[in-house]
Amino acid sequence: MFCLEPPIRITAEPYFALPAAYTVARHSAWSDAQLGGRALGSFLEGPDFDRDGNLFVVDIPFGRIFRIEPDGRSSVWASYEGWPSGLKVLGDGRLLIADHRMGLVAIDPDGRASVIADGYRGERFRGLNDLTLGRDGWVYFTDQGQSGLQDPVGAVYRWHRITNRLERVMSGIPSPNGLVLNADESRLFVAVTRANAIWRLPFVKDGGVSKAGVFLNLSAGNGPDGLALDVEDGLVVAQPGLGVLRFDKVGVLTHFIDVPAAASPSNVVFGGFENKELFITDSSSSRILRARMPVAGHVREER
Repeated sequence: MFCLEPPIRITAEPYFALPAAYTVARHSAWSDAQLGGRALGSFLEGPDFDRDGNLFVVDIPFGRIFRIEPDGRSSVWASYEGWPSGLKVLGDGRLLIADHRMGLVAIDPDGRASVIADGYRGERFRGLNDLTLGRDGWVYFTDQGQSGLQDPVGAVYRWHRITNRLERVMSGIPSPNGLVLNADESRLFVAVTRANAIWRLPFVKDGGVSKAGVFLNLSAGNGPDGLALDVEDGLVVAQPGLGVLRFDKVGVLTHFIDVPAAASPSNVVFGGFENKELFITDSSSSRILRARMPVAGHVREER
Protein backbone atom coordinates (compact mmCIF):
# COMPACT_ATOMS: atom_id res chain seq x y z
CA MET A 1 0.00 0.00 0.00
CA PHE A 2 1.22 3.50 -0.84
CA CYS A 3 0.51 6.69 1.11
CA LEU A 4 2.05 10.15 0.95
CA GLU A 5 1.30 10.79 4.62
CA PRO A 6 -0.38 8.86 7.45
CA PRO A 7 -4.02 8.15 6.55
CA ILE A 8 -6.85 9.91 8.37
CA ARG A 9 -8.35 7.52 10.90
CA ILE A 10 -12.10 7.06 11.29
CA THR A 11 -13.78 4.90 13.92
CA ALA A 12 -16.64 2.57 13.02
CA GLU A 13 -19.31 2.12 15.67
CA PRO A 14 -21.95 -0.61 16.13
CA TYR A 15 -25.14 0.15 14.19
CA PHE A 16 -27.24 -3.01 14.39
CA ALA A 17 -26.99 -6.50 15.88
CA LEU A 18 -29.13 -9.47 14.91
CA PRO A 19 -31.58 -10.48 17.66
CA ALA A 20 -30.41 -13.45 19.73
CA ALA A 21 -33.15 -15.66 18.28
CA TYR A 22 -31.35 -15.51 14.91
CA THR A 23 -27.84 -16.18 16.20
CA VAL A 24 -28.00 -19.56 17.93
CA ALA A 25 -24.73 -21.30 17.02
CA ARG A 26 -25.13 -24.43 14.91
CA HIS A 27 -23.29 -26.39 12.28
CA SER A 28 -23.82 -26.04 8.54
CA ALA A 29 -22.46 -27.63 5.38
CA TRP A 30 -21.08 -24.21 4.39
CA SER A 31 -19.04 -23.77 7.57
CA ASP A 32 -17.85 -27.38 7.30
CA ALA A 33 -16.39 -26.55 3.88
CA GLN A 34 -15.25 -22.98 4.51
CA LEU A 35 -14.42 -22.65 8.21
CA GLY A 36 -13.29 -26.07 9.36
CA GLY A 37 -16.67 -27.07 10.76
CA ARG A 38 -17.01 -24.21 13.24
CA ALA A 39 -20.53 -23.70 14.59
CA LEU A 40 -21.98 -20.30 13.64
CA GLY A 41 -24.95 -18.17 14.55
CA SER A 42 -24.73 -16.34 11.23
CA PHE A 43 -22.23 -15.07 8.66
CA LEU A 44 -23.39 -11.73 7.30
CA GLU A 45 -22.31 -10.27 3.96
CA GLY A 46 -23.77 -8.62 0.86
CA PRO A 47 -25.27 -5.36 2.23
CA ASP A 48 -27.39 -3.19 -0.08
CA PHE A 49 -30.17 -0.60 0.34
CA ASP A 50 -33.51 -0.35 -1.40
CA ARG A 51 -35.08 2.97 -2.35
CA ASP A 52 -36.96 3.17 0.97
CA GLY A 53 -33.79 2.97 3.02
CA ASN A 54 -34.18 -0.66 4.06
CA LEU A 55 -30.86 -2.46 4.40
CA PHE A 56 -30.68 -6.04 3.12
CA VAL A 57 -27.93 -8.47 4.14
CA VAL A 58 -27.34 -12.15 3.46
CA ASP A 59 -26.59 -14.90 5.96
CA ILE A 60 -24.52 -17.31 3.90
CA PRO A 61 -24.58 -20.63 5.82
CA PHE A 62 -28.32 -20.63 6.54
CA GLY A 63 -29.75 -19.21 3.31
CA ARG A 64 -31.38 -16.24 5.02
CA ILE A 65 -31.93 -12.69 3.75
CA PHE A 66 -32.47 -10.13 6.51
CA ARG A 67 -34.14 -6.76 6.04
CA ILE A 68 -33.24 -4.00 8.50
CA GLU A 69 -35.62 -1.04 8.43
CA PRO A 70 -34.48 2.55 9.10
CA ASP A 71 -36.03 2.42 12.59
CA GLY A 72 -33.94 -0.67 13.46
CA ARG A 73 -36.64 -3.31 13.15
CA SER A 74 -35.47 -6.47 11.42
CA SER A 75 -37.02 -9.55 9.85
CA VAL A 76 -36.16 -12.56 7.72
CA TRP A 77 -37.19 -11.27 4.30
CA ALA A 78 -36.51 -14.59 2.58
CA SER A 79 -35.13 -18.03 3.36
CA TYR A 80 -34.21 -20.69 0.82
CA GLU A 81 -31.91 -23.68 0.24
CA GLY A 82 -28.88 -21.75 -0.93
CA TRP A 83 -25.69 -20.09 0.26
CA PRO A 84 -26.27 -16.42 -0.65
CA SER A 85 -23.05 -14.41 -0.66
CA GLY A 86 -23.46 -11.20 -2.71
CA LEU A 87 -26.69 -9.19 -3.02
CA LYS A 88 -28.03 -6.27 -5.05
CA VAL A 89 -31.50 -4.73 -4.85
CA LEU A 90 -33.13 -4.12 -8.25
CA GLY A 91 -35.54 -1.29 -9.01
CA ASP A 92 -38.47 -3.67 -9.43
CA GLY A 93 -38.13 -4.95 -5.87
CA ARG A 94 -36.34 -8.19 -6.70
CA LEU A 95 -33.02 -9.18 -5.16
CA LEU A 96 -30.19 -10.47 -7.32
CA ILE A 97 -27.97 -12.94 -5.48
CA ALA A 98 -24.53 -14.40 -6.12
CA ASP A 99 -25.10 -17.78 -4.47
CA HIS A 100 -22.17 -20.09 -3.73
CA ARG A 101 -24.29 -23.22 -4.05
CA MET A 102 -26.94 -22.37 -6.67
CA GLY A 103 -25.38 -19.79 -9.00
CA LEU A 104 -26.88 -16.47 -10.04
CA VAL A 105 -30.28 -16.26 -8.34
CA ALA A 106 -33.22 -13.83 -8.39
CA ILE A 107 -35.57 -13.57 -5.42
CA ASP A 108 -39.02 -12.12 -6.07
CA PRO A 109 -40.73 -9.75 -3.57
CA ASP A 110 -42.75 -12.75 -2.35
CA GLY A 111 -39.51 -14.52 -1.35
CA ARG A 112 -39.47 -17.07 -4.18
CA ALA A 113 -35.96 -17.90 -5.46
CA SER A 114 -35.25 -18.80 -9.09
CA VAL A 115 -31.93 -19.68 -10.72
CA ILE A 116 -30.85 -17.45 -13.60
CA ALA A 117 -27.60 -19.27 -14.39
CA ASP A 118 -25.78 -22.12 -12.67
CA GLY A 119 -22.87 -22.54 -15.05
CA TYR A 120 -21.17 -21.57 -18.29
CA ARG A 121 -20.88 -23.61 -21.50
CA GLY A 122 -21.97 -26.83 -19.89
CA GLU A 123 -19.80 -26.54 -16.75
CA ARG A 124 -21.16 -25.53 -13.37
CA PHE A 125 -19.85 -22.51 -11.54
CA ARG A 126 -17.35 -23.29 -8.78
CA GLY A 127 -19.11 -21.07 -6.23
CA LEU A 128 -20.26 -17.50 -6.81
CA ASN A 129 -19.23 -14.81 -4.36
CA ASP A 130 -20.24 -11.23 -5.22
CA LEU A 131 -21.79 -9.06 -7.93
CA THR A 132 -22.14 -5.47 -9.12
CA LEU A 133 -24.53 -3.72 -11.51
CA GLY A 134 -23.73 -1.68 -14.61
CA ARG A 135 -25.92 1.07 -16.05
CA ASP A 136 -26.14 -0.71 -19.41
CA GLY A 137 -27.86 -3.82 -18.04
CA TRP A 138 -24.76 -5.91 -17.44
CA VAL A 139 -24.36 -7.67 -14.09
CA TYR A 140 -20.77 -8.61 -13.23
CA PHE A 141 -20.12 -11.42 -10.76
CA THR A 142 -17.23 -13.42 -9.36
CA ASP A 143 -16.90 -17.19 -9.36
CA GLN A 144 -14.51 -17.89 -6.51
CA GLY A 145 -15.08 -21.47 -5.39
CA GLN A 146 -12.01 -22.85 -3.60
CA SER A 147 -9.57 -21.08 -5.91
CA GLY A 148 -6.36 -19.60 -4.55
CA LEU A 149 -2.67 -19.43 -5.28
CA GLN A 150 -2.61 -23.25 -5.22
CA ASP A 151 -5.33 -23.40 -7.91
CA PRO A 152 -5.87 -20.03 -9.66
CA VAL A 153 -9.05 -20.97 -11.51
CA GLY A 154 -11.48 -18.27 -10.32
CA ALA A 155 -13.30 -16.18 -12.90
CA VAL A 156 -15.39 -13.06 -13.51
CA TYR A 157 -18.57 -13.34 -15.60
CA ARG A 158 -21.22 -10.95 -16.78
CA TRP A 159 -24.90 -11.51 -17.49
CA HIS A 160 -27.17 -9.08 -19.35
CA ARG A 161 -30.52 -8.48 -17.70
CA ILE A 162 -32.35 -7.76 -21.01
CA THR A 163 -30.77 -10.11 -23.53
CA ASN A 164 -29.95 -12.91 -21.04
CA ARG A 165 -26.47 -13.14 -22.57
CA LEU A 166 -23.81 -14.74 -20.35
CA GLU A 167 -20.10 -14.11 -20.98
CA ARG A 168 -16.84 -14.91 -19.26
CA VAL A 169 -14.90 -11.69 -18.70
CA MET A 170 -11.67 -13.15 -17.32
CA SER A 171 -10.41 -16.42 -15.86
CA GLY A 172 -7.27 -17.61 -14.11
CA ILE A 173 -7.83 -15.53 -10.97
CA PRO A 174 -6.74 -16.80 -7.52
CA SER A 175 -9.90 -16.18 -5.48
CA PRO A 176 -11.90 -13.30 -7.03
CA ASN A 177 -14.17 -11.75 -4.41
CA GLY A 178 -15.79 -8.28 -4.25
CA LEU A 179 -15.97 -6.16 -7.37
CA VAL A 180 -17.09 -2.70 -8.43
CA LEU A 181 -17.12 -0.59 -11.60
CA ASN A 182 -15.46 2.82 -11.64
CA ALA A 183 -17.70 5.87 -12.20
CA ASP A 184 -17.58 5.92 -16.02
CA GLU A 185 -17.63 2.09 -16.16
CA SER A 186 -14.47 1.93 -18.23
CA ARG A 187 -12.85 -0.53 -15.84
CA LEU A 188 -13.75 -3.12 -13.25
CA PHE A 189 -11.96 -3.47 -9.92
CA VAL A 190 -11.80 -6.98 -8.46
CA ALA A 191 -10.68 -7.96 -4.96
CA VAL A 192 -8.34 -10.95 -5.35
CA THR A 193 -8.35 -12.25 -1.81
CA ARG A 194 -5.63 -14.90 -1.80
CA ALA A 195 -3.21 -12.62 -3.66
CA ASN A 196 -4.00 -9.77 -1.21
CA ALA A 197 -4.49 -7.41 -4.14
CA ILE A 198 -6.99 -5.39 -6.16
CA TRP A 199 -6.90 -6.07 -9.88
CA ARG A 200 -7.98 -3.58 -12.54
CA LEU A 201 -9.75 -4.89 -15.65
CA PRO A 202 -9.99 -2.22 -18.40
CA PHE A 203 -12.71 -2.66 -21.02
CA VAL A 204 -12.16 -2.24 -24.75
CA LYS A 205 -14.72 -1.14 -27.35
CA ASP A 206 -16.03 -4.64 -28.04
CA GLY A 207 -16.80 -5.12 -24.36
CA GLY A 208 -13.86 -7.42 -23.64
CA VAL A 209 -10.97 -6.88 -21.26
CA SER A 210 -7.43 -5.97 -22.28
CA LYS A 211 -4.24 -5.28 -20.32
CA ALA A 212 -5.64 -6.40 -16.98
CA GLY A 213 -3.26 -5.66 -14.16
CA VAL A 214 -2.73 -5.02 -10.47
CA PHE A 215 -4.15 -1.74 -9.16
CA LEU A 216 -3.19 -2.25 -5.49
CA ASN A 217 -0.88 -4.61 -3.69
CA LEU A 218 -2.19 -4.83 -0.13
CA SER A 219 -0.60 -6.12 3.05
CA ALA A 220 -1.73 -7.55 6.40
CA GLY A 221 -5.22 -8.81 7.13
CA ASN A 222 -6.77 -11.80 5.38
CA GLY A 223 -6.98 -10.32 1.89
CA PRO A 224 -9.58 -7.93 0.46
CA ASP A 225 -13.26 -8.86 0.50
CA GLY A 226 -15.99 -6.32 -0.36
CA LEU A 227 -15.50 -3.10 -2.36
CA ALA A 228 -17.40 0.18 -2.73
CA LEU A 229 -16.86 3.34 -4.77
CA ASP A 230 -17.36 6.98 -3.77
CA VAL A 231 -18.15 10.03 -5.92
CA GLU A 232 -14.47 10.92 -6.29
CA ASP A 233 -13.69 7.47 -7.73
CA GLY A 234 -12.20 6.58 -4.37
CA LEU A 235 -12.12 2.87 -3.65
CA VAL A 236 -13.21 1.54 -0.25
CA VAL A 237 -11.86 -1.90 0.63
CA ALA A 238 -13.01 -4.21 3.44
CA GLN A 239 -9.91 -6.01 4.71
CA PRO A 240 -10.91 -8.72 7.23
CA GLY A 241 -8.43 -9.05 10.04
CA LEU A 242 -7.37 -5.41 9.68
CA GLY A 243 -10.12 -2.84 9.04
CA VAL A 244 -11.53 -0.86 6.13
CA LEU A 245 -9.36 1.25 3.85
CA ARG A 246 -10.13 4.12 1.46
CA PHE A 247 -7.86 4.81 -1.54
CA ASP A 248 -8.11 7.75 -3.94
CA LYS A 249 -8.55 7.23 -7.69
CA VAL A 250 -4.83 6.70 -8.28
CA GLY A 251 -4.43 4.24 -5.43
CA VAL A 252 -3.05 6.40 -2.62
CA LEU A 253 -4.25 5.40 0.85
CA THR A 254 -6.17 8.35 2.35
CA HIS A 255 -8.34 6.97 5.17
CA PHE A 256 -8.31 4.02 7.53
CA ILE A 257 -11.53 2.95 9.27
CA ASP A 258 -10.86 1.29 12.62
CA VAL A 259 -13.32 -1.45 13.61
CA PRO A 260 -13.95 -2.85 17.11
CA ALA A 261 -11.61 -5.52 18.45
CA ALA A 262 -12.30 -8.99 17.03
CA ALA A 263 -14.54 -7.58 14.27
CA SER A 264 -14.20 -9.04 10.78
CA PRO A 265 -15.30 -6.45 8.19
CA SER A 266 -16.45 -8.40 5.17
CA ASN A 267 -18.56 -6.14 2.91
CA VAL A 268 -19.31 -2.40 2.65
CA VAL A 269 -22.04 -0.18 1.23
CA PHE A 270 -22.76 3.56 1.33
CA GLY A 271 -26.08 4.88 2.61
CA GLY A 272 -27.67 6.98 5.33
CA PHE A 273 -27.43 10.76 5.72
CA GLU A 274 -26.13 12.41 2.52
CA ASN A 275 -25.01 8.92 1.42
CA LYS A 276 -21.83 9.53 3.45
CA GLU A 277 -22.36 6.75 5.96
CA LEU A 278 -20.49 3.53 5.32
CA PHE A 279 -22.23 0.37 6.53
CA ILE A 280 -19.95 -2.58 7.21
CA THR A 281 -20.98 -6.20 7.74
CA ASP A 282 -19.08 -7.73 10.66
CA SER A 283 -19.29 -11.39 9.74
CA SER A 284 -17.76 -12.58 13.01
CA SER A 285 -20.30 -10.93 15.33
CA SER A 286 -23.73 -10.98 13.61
CA ARG A 287 -23.81 -7.19 13.40
CA ILE A 288 -23.52 -4.13 11.18
CA LEU A 289 -21.03 -1.32 11.85
CA ARG A 290 -21.32 2.28 10.63
CA ALA A 291 -18.74 5.00 9.94
CA ARG A 292 -19.14 8.58 8.74
CA MET A 293 -17.09 9.11 5.57
CA PRO A 294 -15.72 12.39 4.17
CA VAL A 295 -16.97 11.64 0.65
CA ALA A 296 -20.41 10.40 -0.43
CA GLY A 297 -20.87 7.05 -2.07
CA HIS A 298 -21.34 6.75 -5.81
CA VAL A 299 -24.97 6.24 -6.81
CA ARG A 300 -25.88 4.34 -9.97
CA GLU A 301 -29.01 5.64 -11.67
CA GLU A 302 -30.01 2.39 -13.36
CA ARG A 303 -31.18 -0.43 -11.16
